[in-house]
Amino acid sequence: MTVVSIAAGYSSDEMMVAMDERLPDGKSIFTSFMAMPAPFSQQVVRDSAIRAFLRAVNIPLLPDIIEEKLDDSIASELASKTEFRHIFSFVERGGWFSADNFLSWLHTRLNSGSFKGKPRNFGDMTLQQFYDATRADLSLVASDTTGKQMLVLNHVTAPNCPVAWATRMSMSIPLLWQEVVWLAEWGTYNGKDMQKHAIVDGGLLSNFPMELFLSDLQDVTSVMGNKVSQETIGFLIDEELDVPNMPQAAVSAPGINIADLTTVQRISRLVDTTLSARDKMVIDSYSNLVVHMPAKGVGTTEFDMSDARRNALVAAGRQALKQFFIQREGANQAVSFGLPGDVAASVPSSVDRIASKLLR
Repeated sequence: MTVVSIAAGYSSDEMMVAMDERLPDGKSIFTSFMAMPAPFSQQVVRDSAIRAFLRAVNIPLLPDIIEEKLDDSIASELASKTEFRHIFSFVERGGWFSADNFLSWLHTRLNSGSFKGKPRNFGDMTLQQFYDATRADLSLVASDTTGKQMLVLNHVTAPNCPVAWATRMSMSIPLLWQEVVWLAEWGTYNGKDMQKHAIVDGGLLSNFPMELFLSDLQDVTSVMGNKVSQETIGFLIDEELDVPNMPQAAVSAPGINIADLTTVQRISRLVDTTLSARDKMVIDSYSNLVVHMPAKGVGTTEFDMSDARRNALVAAGRQALKQFFIQREGANQAVSFGLPGDVAASVPSSVDRIASKLLR
């Protein structure tokens, strides 16, 4: 969803070609998004939590000068050797994988093709520059774990933040990809200094923040901007709905899959439980505005999806949207994606309360 949203000017055919890019070994380009972290500098190793832990452990009868060299050697091995670098990244950067390949791919895609008859040179644009060029009101949701708040990244709140990095922050699933540390050159967020704040996926706070598009509260519109339309529609990736004619997924290659670790799954379930009640309240309140896209059995990180599975998933989504409009028409509701006429001026207080709370 995020990639499609930011790729203003892409046709559906262009996006399908991008999704089908292949590496020299025949694998999908998306497989490389689960990349090995790059080697860490000696300064990072010296300042790391792992090095501090080793320094605090005292080995009896071993001279300090020898123990110091041993500790340096262990920390350096973890940070440099491919067998251990994931572990160092997991502890120090909060993620098992690097997303450097994703940034490179996104930069290339944003600079490919044309937009309104001109070369599409969006790769290095900030959110403000992107808005000025496309007039697309793009908002990307992320979570500031340092400031303990949700971020809505757009040309109003973070005009100097690069589009590519805003996207990268919004996809940074905790424990899976390395967290992003806000750089000084990205400026402020809503006037607040964000330098050195750690940012992860917005799904940590809400997986379906539709309320931000519905609430008229001032603290919501201050980050979302003033409403320019009553037309709202939400596409919910529904993991409880079966995908018709879905082939089985290929067996994963041997190795450690961080998403399969019991500890990670336990944390994921706790987060999902926390979010589900809040998101469900809004989804139920505005069920007439939500399209449920079947996605049962599709892995969050299933980037190397086969053509057959991808085609079945896309077909299910199209059918769900078609059925959505048929039902609206059958109910004699205007197909404008808007709020029903009798409640258009009355957003439930629960929606306002949730929207406001998310941003505090």
